[in-house]
Amino acid sequence: LKPVRQLIESVNDTLKGQLDLELHGGRTIEGVGARIAQRLLAMTAAIWHNRATGQPVTRSLIAYDH
Repeated sequence: LKPVRQLIESVNDTLKGQLDLELHGGRTIEGVGARIAQRLLAMTAAIWHNRATGQPVTRSLIAYDH
């Protein structure tokens, strides 16, 4: 179970760190869900774009962080 735990913790760290999910700003359950979905969709689009353009690091969002 150790590899599975490491995968889960890695995903949680990514979500909390890169997407600032602890500071979502939603006031209702639906609002929280919508904001989390927006951020996950944005990260997925960034990863897809990085892979499609041949970037060496596909999971980095530094180029999109303004």
